[in-house]
Amino acid sequence: MKDVVLSNIHKTYKGRDIPALNDVSFETGEGELFGLIGPDGAGKTSLFRILTTLILPDSGCAKVCGKDVVNDYKEIRKIVGYMPGKFSLYQDLSVEENLNFFATVFNTSLKKNYDLIKDIYIQIEPFKKRRAGQLSGGMKQKLALCCALIHKPKVLFLDEPTTGVDAVSRKEFWGMLKALKEQGISILVSTPYMDEADLCDRIALIQNGKIMSIDTPHSITLNYPDPLYAVQSDQMGKLLHDLRNFREIKSCNAFGDYHHISFVSERKETGNELKDYLLKKDHSNIKLNAVAPGIEDCFIQLMDSE
Repeated sequence: MKDVVLSNIHKTYKGRDIPALNDVSFETGEGELFGLIGPDGAGKTSLFRILTTLILPDSGCAKVCGKDVVNDYKEIRKIVGYMPGKFSLYQDLSVEENLNFFATVFNTSLKKNYDLIKDIYIQIEPFKKRRAGQLSGGMKQKLALCCALIHKPKVLFLDEPTTGVDAVSRKEFWGMLKALKEQGISILVSTPYMDEADLCDRIALIQNGKIMSIDTPHSITLNYPDPLYAVQSDQMGKLLHDLRNFREIKSCNAFGDYHHISFVSERKETGNELKDYLLKKDHSNIKLNAVAPGIEDCFIQLMDSE
């Protein structure tokens, strides 16, 4: 069974010429942890707002658990959980008051679905009397997730849940998602962090409202079209400029301590020719190594081929 089905979804906001979503189509399976990967402005939030019935598409069809987002919006709201990118709980209410409020909205209680959120709730329980606005970023994240789960939704939508959260809290959060998936909840999560793509069962790479690729993270990286190399020298800023002026360079992008490059042709001599070229440009301590492409490499390559 498919929990989410989108067919040719279009959305353009008033006063804007470029569509927020342009012919978006994909499906997610029951119990799947599906990632929507893309930078700010790619269309992730617009897509989630359509799927949670907060806005309407201009055209196309979207269904959640077999229910249409336009005609069956009341039923969908009962069976989905939504955690928006911006912390949107009541900051003047305590942790406990927020949880009780959302439980009442869905005609349930913390006690009734405690087993579902127990592992998350025990981490914020010591602060249950504290106002939500006074919590740390990681604690706010956990509280928002508890509130989104309080009615035991069939599908959980998380819009950039780890943005602005420290690395330790990010790791903890993804551990929570894995545990929720094991309880049978389908999860759709959006993120601008490419390194989080590998934590999903499948991903969709989205840019400018278009889906560029949908597959498992492993399959997407396997389909990278060229051998990839990492290059380093003592002058990384100058190195980037000089690499892009080398006649045999097909692509060149900065990646942390290295620049990732691919060549126009895979001749055995090309690597040595590049090193000779860089030495003539006064570079020292030159390192050139073959590397496996990551999701970010694939994302950039797909953007460049558009």
